[in-house]
Amino acid sequence: MSIDNQIEPPQSFMAMYLKPGQMRPNAPQSVVLARYEQCEDMACVLTGHAQTLAFKDNFSESEVLVRCHQGLLDDASDFNENEARWVTCRLAELLGWGPPIFDAD
Repeated sequence: MSIDNQIEPPQSFMAMYLKPGQMRPNAPQSVVLARYEQCEDMACVLTGHAQTLAFKDNFSESEVLVRCHQGLLDDASDFNENEARWVTCRLAELLGWGPPIFDAD
């Protein structure tokens, strides 16, 4: 990352850009940082929506996370599958909820 930018993506995010045995991301630093900022921003934006679904619409935490994950996978979304998973996990973390359970898990 540039010296001017002090944002450092967490290892959980960086793992999407590292192949086993690699130490360097397989994308330019500017791309990784931009994608991280977009994913982190989306997780923060979704907190209010998730709380509304959970409390006003009476969905369980798990149902809320599944719905948010499905929305992130929508064709109109700008997130790939790995990013959608990361955003959903980060959303759960921000809300203090348990981690999401994905179909393949």
